[in-house]
Amino acid sequence: MKRFATPALVLGAFALTAPAFAGGYSEPVVEQPAIAPAPVAIMTDTDWTGGYAGATLGYGWGDDALDDADDMTYGVFGGYNYDFGQFVLGGELEYLGSDIETGASELEDMTRLKLRAGYDAGPALIYGVVGAAYANADIDGVSYDDTGYTYGLGVDYAVTDSVNVGAELLQNEFDGFDDSGSDLSATTLGARVSFKF
Repeated sequence: MKRFATPALVLGAFALTAPAFAGGYSEPVVEQPAIAPAPVAIMTDTDWTGGYAGATLGYGWGDDALDDADDMTYGVFGGYNYDFGQFVLGGELEYLGSDIETGASELEDMTRLKLRAGYDAGPALIYGVVGAAYANADIDGVSYDDTGYTYGLGVDYAVTDSVNVGAELLQNEFDGFDDSGSDLSATTLGARVSFKF
């Protein structure tokens, strides 16, 4: 009887433990915690109050005494803005050199004193411009200078707390330019970069 009991017990024990060996041993899966992506800094609230200075590079084209004239413009500017919340008011002085010319006439440069008023859209400032412009020009080989007016639209975008990029489209009008017998007008479109301080 003992001969049959021992093998029967061994076979019974093996039958009970066989399912444990069926798939072999595998380590339990440990779930790793999810790694959150690094936060991206998005400027949602920009204070436009303060002084700034920068440079502009653009293109211009003329009319009247500068009819069919077009070429590059370049310059420097500085100003101050005050942020009232959603409304921003500021002033700016700009010197703009010009290569706008035809065979007979050339706009040499302009100095513009501008009033800027706009909407604070967080990192963007959308504004309108009105102001005075002083220009030097050659018309039919004679040098003239006169004061006129400028108006237009612009936008600035705050890349950081101290660096802004933007663009400005301005119309510049000089009626009866320095008694030359001609009106003079020029449209300028400039890309701008400025540093706030």
